[in-house]
Amino acid sequence: MAGLERPFEGQVLIAGEAMRKPRPEIGMVFQQPHLFPWKSVRRNIAHGPRALGKPKAEALRIADDLIEMIGLTRFASAYPHTLSGGMQQRVAIARALANQPRVLLMDEPFGALDAQTRAVMQDNLLELRERINATIVFVTHDIDEAILLSDRVLIMSAGPGRILKDLQVSLPRPRSSAIVAEAAYLALKRDCLDLIRSEGRRAFEQMEIRM
Repeated sequence: MAGLERPFEGQVLIAGEAMRKPRPEIGMVFQQPHLFPWKSVRRNIAHGPRALGKPKAEALRIADDLIEMIGLTRFASAYPHTLSGGMQQRVAIARALANQPRVLLMDEPFGALDAQTRAVMQDNLLELRERINATIVFVTHDIDEAILLSDRVLIMSAGPGRILKDLQVSLPRPRSSAIVAEAAYLALKRDCLDLIRSEGRRAFEQMEIRM
C-alpha cells in the first residue's frame, strides 16, 4: 500500500491511481520511530516539507503546528535520544503528517511500547484523528486496540494472507479507553476472538497435516 514493494498480483489503487512507488500523499509510521538522530524534533518534522521543496520558514511553521498538536512544544529543540519511546513515536506520527497525507499507514506503531505508554498513545491517536483529514490504515495484533481505534476491522487469515471478515465498528465517537467496558464493545470483541480462534485452529490443523 505504501508503494515500497511491488505486489505479486493485482494492484492497490489510492484515489484511482495505482501505487507503484512511495508518494508524498501517503504517510507511513513504522513500529520503530526511525527518527534522524542528528536532527531536533522540530527539524525531524520539517524534513518532509523541505524535501518537497517548501521554503524553510513554511516547513518550520508546519512543524511547529504539529508539535503543538502532539503536545511536545517544550521539546521542540530536543534530540531523539533524549525522548521516551512514546514521545519519539509521537514525533514519528507528526513527521508522517507534515506533508498532509490523504492516507496514513501505521504498521504496529505502538507494538514496542509498554502497556501504560501504549494506552496513552491510543488516546492521543483518538484525539489526533478528530483533527486531521486523512484515512488511517492501522495494523495491529491487539484486538482491543483494533476495536478502540477503528471504524472497520479487517481480520486476516493465517496464511496465505486474505481478508476473512470485514467488521463494521459502529461505536460512537469521540471515543476513549473507557469504552472497553461497554456491551457493544464486548460483543464486537467476542466476534473477533471467535473468528481468530477458529482460524488459528484451522491453520494449526493444516500445519499438522503437512508435517
